Amino acid sequence: MVINHHAGILSVILLILYSLPRFLEFTIPMSVMISVLLTMMRMANDNEVIALKGAGASLYRLVSPVLLFAVLGMLLTLWVTLWGVPWGKYAFSTKGVELARATLNVALEERQFNTLFDDVMIYVTSVDVKTSKLSDILIEDSRNSHSVNLTLASEGMLISQPDGTLHTLHLTDGMINQVDLEKGSVNAMTFESYDINFDTSDRIFDAKSYKKDLDEMSLNELIRFIQQGTEDEKIRSSAKMELHEKFAIPGACLALGLISIPIGIHSVASRRSSGFGMGLFFFLCYYLLLAAGWSAGETGAYPPVIGMWLPDVVMGGAAIYLMTRVAEEKSIVMPFMPVVMRIWRRFFKKSTSVDSDLKC
Repeated sequence: MVINHHAGILSVILLILYSLPRFLEFTIPMSVMISVLLTMMRMANDNEVIALKGAGASLYRLVSPVLLFAVLGMLLTLWVTLWGVPWGKYAFSTKGVELARATLNVALEERQFNTLFDDVMIYVTSVDVKTSKLSDILIEDSRNSHSVNLTLASEGMLISQPDGTLHTLHLTDGMINQVDLEKGSVNAMTFESYDINFDTSDRIFDAKSYKKDLDEMSLNELIRFIQQGTEDEKIRSSAKMELHEKFAIPGACLALGLISIPIGIHSVASRRSSGFGMGLFFFLCYYLLLAAGWSAGETGAYPPVIGMWLPDVVMGGAAIYLMTRVAEEKSIVMPFMPVVMRIWRRFFKKSTSVDSDLKC
């Protein structure tokens, strides 16, 4: 954007800044989980868990500090979902409109029928990015209801005024065919230099008339939108999903943080190095359930509250189950893990044999 579209570096930095809340919405719960997981694995590896048990303390004593840390992560994620994401999405949209208006001279795509302006079609064979010159141009101008102008030019340049509302397409060495729709006549003329003006003042971004998307609405705006209602069932379901998502994703910090305690302790206690991989597996399961819930809830297959909160309930239930098993020093038995490991060994064996054959 900086080199090809002549956009300012500050504008690009702002676009990146506006995109950060959307990433933080998903990375903070994952960071909470990985932090707790690595801490528990380190404690178990340094025999601190054994010392804790030897002192007569239960593993449930570890829940309190982890719960406090997870609550802090939840509050931070809640702040991001309720304020950061709507602000970032809305600011990104407004900045995108501003950049599109300021860099319109290079917004024309080569060998495409461009409709940047109403009732005007522009076809350009090639665009010189460095000089912004256009080559082999075809323009169909039907802004006049009584006639249509077909303009051909060998070269041209789209010039934008400083205020961004007026744009001039400067053409050289071409001809104009004016078709009178009422009389059915055609007039042709050639030119060495010709200017076509486009007024885009009606496209200036207006915050009052701008219709926000669901993810750009604040909490109050989203609740007001749901209360007002809409005839489109899909839009109404999407709005409810968006509302529940603002609270369900922060709740993932609690579920993923608590499930990391038994995973981290059990992986070292059982002399396994799969604790980190098992943690990522549960993290992946959470977001797969979240994506599936969003898809089904958006189509109205089941209530949005179930689609958004089911992953938290499933992970929370798994955390309670695993914590109970580890506290009682029982082995963790996952019904699906033997099948997964069998498939993994079979795949790994096949891939190893294939690599050996290739090397031979």
